[in-house]
Amino acid sequence: MGSLYEQDFISWTEQQAGMLRAESQRRTNAALDWEHLAEEIEGLGRSELSELASQVRRIVLHLLKLEFSPAMEPRRGWRDSIDDARAEIESRVRRDPGLKARLDEIIDEEGRSGAKRAVKAMQTYDEDASAILARLQTGRIYTQAQILGDWFPGDPNL
Repeated sequence: MGSLYEQDFISWTEQQAGMLRAESQRRTNAALDWEHLAEEIEGLGRSELSELASQVRRIVLHLLKLEFSPAMEPRRGWRDSIDDARAEIESRVRRDPGLKARLDEIIDEEGRSGAKRAVKAMQTYDEDASAILARLQTGRIYTQAQILGDWFPGDPNL
């Protein structure tokens, strides 16, 4: 079955940080900087989550531009960026399966952020972003399957 470290690195960092803090209360004679050690371990987990969030945000941004921007270029670059981000997410989830449980929350948060960035990018080029703004009002921008799968706008499979 493996250890928590191997199954869910983020949960392991949270658990270890809590244990360090609890141990620091026992006032052992060890000259360790307990609180900063705990913060650094938590930081490792936050860093993994932040990287995952960044990749989701990038996918949403480029999916929306593919779906709503009339620009013909750099469409291939947007697709390449999406493929790259999907591969990065897949790799991270394979290394730390515990990340999968956090994907829906990250998708909800970063979907909105990616959509706001897409609106700003399109408005910079005087493109109509009203459809993205309307989608922002309705909730989830894309499903997990759309974000992480092989789907691209215009694909009738999802």
